Amino acid sequence: MKVLLITREYPPYVYGGAGVHVEYLAAELARRMHVEVRCFGDQDTVKDGVRVKGFPFGKGSFAHVDKRLSGALDTFEANLETLSEQVDADLVHVHTWYAHLGGILAKTLYGIPLIHTVHSLEPLRPWKREQLGCGYDMSSWIERTSLGLADAVIAVSEGTKADILEHFDIDPAKITVIYNGIKVDQYHPSEDTDALVKYGVDPDRRTVLFVGRITRQKGIMHLVNAIKYINPDVQIVLCAGAPDTKEIHDEMELAIKHIRHEGCKNVTWIQEMVSKEEAIQFYSHATVFCCPSIYEPFGIINLEAMACHTAVVASAVGGIKEVVIDGVTGFLVPLEQYHVAPFEPVNPDAFSRDLAAAVNKILDDPKLAESMAAAGQKRAREVFSWSSIAEQTKNLYDAVLKK
Repeated sequence: MKVLLITREYPPYVYGGAGVHVEYLAAELARRMHVEVRCFGDQDTVKDGVRVKGFPFGKGSFAHVDKRLSGALDTFEANLETLSEQVDADLVHVHTWYAHLGGILAKTLYGIPLIHTVHSLEPLRPWKREQLGCGYDMSSWIERTSLGLADAVIAVSEGTKADILEHFDIDPAKITVIYNGIKVDQYHPSEDTDALVKYGVDPDRRTVLFVGRITRQKGIMHLVNAIKYINPDVQIVLCAGAPDTKEIHDEMELAIKHIRHEGCKNVTWIQEMVSKEEAIQFYSHATVFCCPSIYEPFGIINLEAMACHTAVVASAVGGIKEVVIDGVTGFLVPLEQYHVAPFEPVNPDAFSRDLAAAVNKILDDPKLAESMAAAGQKRAREVFSWSSIAEQTKNLYDAVLKK
């Protein structure tokens, strides 16, 4: 069997969970079949059975177009580039709207089945209009078209499957739930501390950690606003980079200045996306990992923290509820009532207080913190292995090809 994976993100250019997913899925699938990856970038490698070819993104063709629209048009152009080489595959498998058009064209031009993994849904990310303007209408159209043409759809959680059925007219029989995974021989507790020292973080001090992009979806502003309610003797480490827009970066910067002005001096903001190796050190030395997302189809960062023996406090949304077991591997904090779009809590301060209360409950009880960390690590190892996920994916490919 030959499969072509099309994605925007692939190492070394990974900034989100979808890029992590494709990297590990490709490696495991390569043990079972021929795998080719086409992505945005300058990659040109063959390693461990995976052929990776990058194609240029943002060549400047639309430099004179409104910046928000140029991003969408650059994506369209890059998708055409991914089809500039002959497709020799039995099926094509696409990841995120950035790569959907390439899959649509491969299916149409070469007559091969299209597999579509849903890592997120455009109707549930209305804040993307801040970043893309009317390009958001284009991303929504591409996603809708790809889902309609797909021979099979993979949802990364049961919650995601429910969202697909709510927002799209798709036969439920076409949707298969296959979770994201974790490479447990890579994500495990580390005693190294050089990354912490590099960024001025005390390895011996209790820590509340956030790792992720600066975007509405990740809810980071709710955590920043919760800091004043968190025990003042702990350090808060925010590994937060890759802002969606300059405006949201400036908003984050202002919020950090405000809480520091109020007397919260225990905050370290690392304004870049740390490497995997650095993230593993931060996870390993954190007392609590906090994920305040307002929308999360799966939430692979929670799984990474769990695998590194860390208790988790997270929003009770989407696929997070299938990863974190409330009261066992951490605490889930309900958003309670929220607006349909976006899913912002009606009372943001109450949500921030609830986040802080859950974090403090773990900080104040070392035995609870340890039991949750141990339970989380055990769950990550036993339930979310990439080997199992790749086997489920191969079985789905087999079923599609038999049809």
